[in-house]
Amino acid sequence: MGVEIDVVYQGQLRCLATHGPSKTQLITDPPVDNQGKGESFSPTDLVATALGTCVMSLMAIVADRNQLDIVGTKVHVVKEMIQQPVRRIGALRVTVTVPADKAAVLSAVDRKKMETAAEHCPVHKSLHPDIDAPIVFVYE
Repeated sequence: MGVEIDVVYQGQLRCLATHGPSKTQLITDPPVDNQGKGESFSPTDLVATALGTCVMSLMAIVADRNQLDIVGTKVHVVKEMIQQPVRRIGALRVTVTVPADKAAVLSAVDRKKMETAAEHCPVHKSLHPDIDAPIVFVYE
């Protein structure tokens, strides 16, 4: 059975989404350049957020499995919208930065395992091929 998400329109272009299993809620608001107030995550922001958290989660799973400490690792996602041929996400550029103290103890094999996991994130694999979605790894 799939995970259920319920969305209720709140007015003024805002939506309230409820995650079925946890009952956690979040509000979306379109960006200012698309008639919204930009006061919360937009739906396309959530796609970028999903990508970043998916990449980090898969790296963390591999790190935990291999007794590696990557606490403090950061994922930065830059979402770029395009207008032609239709308004859509044009790029989701991901940068993963592993802090120097953590990077210093990661072997080349460990790094490769985590990078491979990140690149196989289900969100990344679900993106349309027209979306430019590179993942760059920085080991400080």
